[in-house]
Amino acid sequence: MPVKAKGSPFMKALARTLEKSMIRSGKKLAKKGPAPQIPKGVFDRVAEAKSEFFTVGFAKTDIMPDDIPKKKYYVAGYKAWNPAKSVLDPMTTSAVWIDDNSGRGGIVMVSVDSVGLTDYDADNIRRDLADFIKQTNCRSINLCSTHNHAGIDTIGMWGPLPKSGRDKKYMKIVYDGIKKVIREAYDNRKDGDIYFGKKETPEIQRDSRLPHVFNKELARLRFVPKDGSTEVWMLKYDSHTENMLGLPIVSADFACYLRRGILESAGAESIYFTGPAGGLIRLKELDKDPIESTKIAGKELADTAIAIEDERKLEPKISILRQEYYSPADNYALALICSVGIIKKAKHPCTNGKIGVAVKTEMTYMQIGDLNILMLPNEIFPELCYGGYLPAEETAEGKSPDINPDPLQKIAGDDDLLFLALVNDFTGYVVPPNDFFLHPDIPYIDTTRDRLDRGHYEETNSLGPDTAYIVADTFKQMMETVKAAEKEK
Repeated sequence: MPVKAKGSPFMKALARTLEKSMIRSGKKLAKKGPAPQIPKGVFDRVAEAKSEFFTVGFAKTDIMPDDIPKKKYYVAGYKAWNPAKSVLDPMTTSAVWIDDNSGRGGIVMVSVDSVGLTDYDADNIRRDLADFIKQTNCRSINLCSTHNHAGIDTIGMWGPLPKSGRDKKYMKIVYDGIKKVIREAYDNRKDGDIYFGKKETPEIQRDSRLPHVFNKELARLRFVPKDGSTEVWMLKYDSHTENMLGLPIVSADFACYLRRGILESAGAESIYFTGPAGGLIRLKELDKDPIESTKIAGKELADTAIAIEDERKLEPKISILRQEYYSPADNYALALICSVGIIKKAKHPCTNGKIGVAVKTEMTYMQIGDLNILMLPNEIFPELCYGGYLPAEETAEGKSPDINPDPLQKIAGDDDLLFLALVNDFTGYVVPPNDFFLHPDIPYIDTTRDRLDRGHYEETNSLGPDTAYIVADTFKQMMETVKAAEKEK
């Protein structure tokens, strides 16, 4: 089926004007000089365990304003201009401190019931915690968003455009909550063991875009304190957190009922992270009522987590490599809303890409015992992680999968590499190059159907067609650093 959609003369002119404006912005940035060079990350490696146990602490708190619906807050992630009218359950933030007792210090993993946080937020939190980092010898702080589509806008894109949807009062609540749970997790630390296991969930996921590639397993790291006190479960699953389907009701979505179900049935605290869900992976509608569907989804996931039996004990050693990198932003619409402050994110000049603008972001590779984890700043398509690209005849323009980068698991040489998404930043979808397709007349502003009558919404919320190559090349360089270090005695 040929592409038929055409933009109106006004929309075509608007697209050209916006693109030219951002090209001029890129040239102005370039006149100020090149972007600062990013140093190569250092692999902080613990080759041999120095202890027989981990030390882990956990804390959680609500991050809720007390004036819904008196004050206007916008529900983020599903549709814009959606003021919250009521509250179903509280959004929370939680943190876990993990120390291998090697003498290097511990790491912190934070989960926030939010659609996302940018590096602006991550940098501010780390800066505010400078005293904590120094006093505790903290090696790494990572802010992970559940990508909740029923929470208050923390990015800015879902407000009364052209005004940002970010509310200063609410962002202070979020910041204060994150800093609180990080400090309390450290104060609550106990000695014990960590076990890793995973189990396939029932058929509750769905993929709305070919190829239908996604991980069906719920992964769990289970901390068991030596003193017999409450266990802490660290959970990862590949799905958008959007079962509330855009209702004007604030909720933590299914993540709330997952955590609640584990606490009620297993007596364990839990912290939830999302994995690769671009493309678009979400849970099926398990009931006609979105609220009931959300509760059912949480229970299904909780039951799966509780049923995990195949576990292995992890050796108490943690190695970590954080790498910052630049990613060109060909998406002039996203670059524009960053320029006007709707999204809190800095722009940098670059010689690559169409408009000469890039964003700086980061990814982190971590080893806990023999479990390898990659934390990414984006909504990456699962096939870029696990493999399974579309063949040429099924893509928008007949492009071969050979033009795509190697999947990240292949680059790592690890079919069990665990992925966490939307960590320490919010940089949009990462689409395989052989199926990247834009509206021919108004790219990045509107979508159209391709020759096979398939939609390409995700491209409009991506940085551009080269993002997948940047991610893969950066990770390849990181793995070269890791492998070189592992060869040394």
